[in-house]
Amino acid sequence: MLTVNLLCVGKIKEPYFRDAIDEYVKRLRPFCKFQITEIPESRIMDAPSAADIEAALEKEGKRLLEKSAGLILPLCIEGRQHSSEELSGLLDTAKQTHGAVSFIIGSSHGLSDLVKKAGTGLSMSKMTFPHTLARVMLTEQIYRAFMILNRTKYHK
Repeated sequence: MLTVNLLCVGKIKEPYFRDAIDEYVKRLRPFCKFQITEIPESRIMDAPSAADIEAALEKEGKRLLEKSAGLILPLCIEGRQHSSEELSGLLDTAKQTHGAVSFIIGSSHGLSDLVKKAGTGLSMSKMTFPHTLARVMLTEQIYRAFMILNRTKYHK
């Protein structure tokens, strides 16, 4: 069974986002071992310099990579956009070759180059989304990918 890691910076405060994610996690149980790991966002002062932000991202990046396993897919604007069918193919490949896949969502400042270089960048859209909403969307897409792999009617 494929292990799917969702590694994120920060916690979700809104109960409606947590409820949506919990629903997809429940639906995913028969298909994979799904884990969400949240690391704390690095504290930076108000009006940080570029160096302050870079230092915070590096610190977060090291913690994220310590917890990652298998195929690493950092979500970043520079990443490649995939269709739902292509994502299902990535999961199938990860299952066959790695046994695990780690999706990584950074903070509002993004991800360090260290994380981006550790894997294959994945972009959800050219648009910008709140990181909490991106978690919901990604979790749904992972569920959809498993439905495609299992040839169910969920994906139309």
